[in-house]
Amino acid sequence: MSPIVIAAAACSVVFALLWWRQTRTRNATSVDAAWALAIGALGVGSAVFGDGAPLPRWLAGAIAGLWSGRLSWHLLVHRVFGHAHEDGRYRAMREHWGPRANANLFWFYQAQAMAALVFAMPFHLLASHSSPTLAGIQWGGLAVIAVAQVGETAADRQLERHRRDPTQRGRTCRSGLWRFSRHPNYFCEWLTWCGIALVAAPAAGWLAAVQPAVMFVLVRFVSGVPFTELQSIKSRGDDYRRYQAETNAFVPWFPRGDGER
Repeated sequence: MSPIVIAAAACSVVFALLWWRQTRTRNATSVDAAWALAIGALGVGSAVFGDGAPLPRWLAGAIAGLWSGRLSWHLLVHRVFGHAHEDGRYRAMREHWGPRANANLFWFYQAQAMAALVFAMPFHLLASHSSPTLAGIQWGGLAVIAVAQVGETAADRQLERHRRDPTQRGRTCRSGLWRFSRHPNYFCEWLTWCGIALVAAPAAGWLAAVQPAVMFVLVRFVSGVPFTELQSIKSRGDDYRRYQAETNAFVPWFPRGDGER
C-alpha cells in the first residue's frame, strides 16, 4: 500500500477514537494537540524515510519536530491538562450545533485528520528534495519561522498571565501583542506556515502556497476566529465588543481607541 494511504488510514482511525472519547467526556479540546502531534509525526517520519539529500531531510524533520513539539506541549499543558473545562471554541460549537453537535464533530475530527496530511505535505516534499544546499528563499523562510514562533510563544504567555491574574477576571486581554491584534497567536501561526512554505518552495513549487492559504481560511473564517469570538462575547460581553471595535481581528495594527478603558 502507498505510504500516503497508510498515513491517511492511521490518522482517520486515531481521530475517530478521539471523537469517541469526547462523546464520553464532552471535551473536544485534545483534538488541537492531536492535530499538531499528527503533523509532527508525519513530518519527522518523512525526514527519516525520505529519499532526498541529507540537509533537506534534516531540515524537514527539525522544523516539523520543533513546531509540533512547541505547539502540542503548550496545548497539552495549558488547554488539555491545565483546564478542567472544554475550550471555549468547542463549547461555542456545541451550542451552535445543538443536537447535531456530536455528528458534526465526527466530521470535524475527520477533517482535522485529513488536514494533518495536507499540512505535513511540505515536509514530505522537502525530505524528497535532492539539493545539498539551501537557497536564499529558504534562509528567508527560516527567518520568518523564527520570528513567528517567538511571537506566538510571547502571545501565548501573555494570555496565560492574563488568565491567571484574578484582578483581570471577566476582562479581555489587552497586554503585549493582544493590544495590536485580537488573535496574535493565530496570526503568528499563519505566519509560521508562510515561512514553512518558503522553505519548502524549491521542492514543492506552487504547492507550497496551499498550506498558508488553507491555514488563513481556517483560522480567520472557519474554526478559529469566529467561534473564539462567539464564546468571548458570551463570557465578556460589552468589554469584548469594545475590544472588537478598537482592535484588528487578525493582522496586528495600532488600536483605534483607548484599549484600557
